[in-house]
Amino acid sequence: FLTHAEVEIEGRMPWSSNATFLTTLRCDGAGSADGAGGVVEQQAIYKPVRGERPLWDFEPGLHRRERAMFLLSEQLGLDLVPPTVIRDGPLGEGSFQWFVPADHSEHYFTIYEQRPHLHDRLRELAVLDVLANNTDRKSGHCLLQPGDEPADDRVWAIDNGLCFSAPYKVRTVIWEFAGEPIDDDLLDLIAPMVERIPIEIASLLDDDEVDALRLR
Repeated sequence: FLTHAEVEIEGRMPWSSNATFLTTLRCDGAGSADGAGGVVEQQAIYKPVRGERPLWDFEPGLHRRERAMFLLSEQLGLDLVPPTVIRDGPLGEGSFQWFVPADHSEHYFTIYEQRPHLHDRLRELAVLDVLANNTDRKSGHCLLQPGDEPADDRVWAIDNGLCFSAPYKVRTVIWEFAGEPIDDDLLDLIAPMVERIPIEIASLLDDDEVDALRLR
């Protein structure tokens, strides 16, 4: 759906350093699994390459890193990054990420302080950020999607474009779990990447960045 639906730009997102747009995606729902038919709509966040501000430490094309972070999260079975694709849009190629209907009064620190049942998810996010060498994990980049019950609450990690640099330079607000051992089940999922980074991820990065990811 993210890849093929028609795109309408609703407006620019405030407080973003790069051009970031809220869009509505639409496609014909005929033949859908639920048989509902009609037009299906879903909002997404669009980050076109042409809207990126030049950076001294990252080449243009942060949309590729957004996609790579989603794929890394999926590779590890974490489901922490909203579905993200690369495609053409009204302003050219960019990333399209599923829009999360989050409570925007919440952020990393409120989630940590008020929702201990989500601490394991925050631990997993900390591990993901170390692997991806995230240089920009701000508190507001952690979204809370409340569920009907606390057990249904979800944490999502957004704004992942400044990841996968070859030089190690993690910059993050998540320090509460520093020094804790990483869960063995998660280490088992990470271990195969010491030998080989999945081609879907490697093709989005430079060779030295792939080597650095394997080293981490």
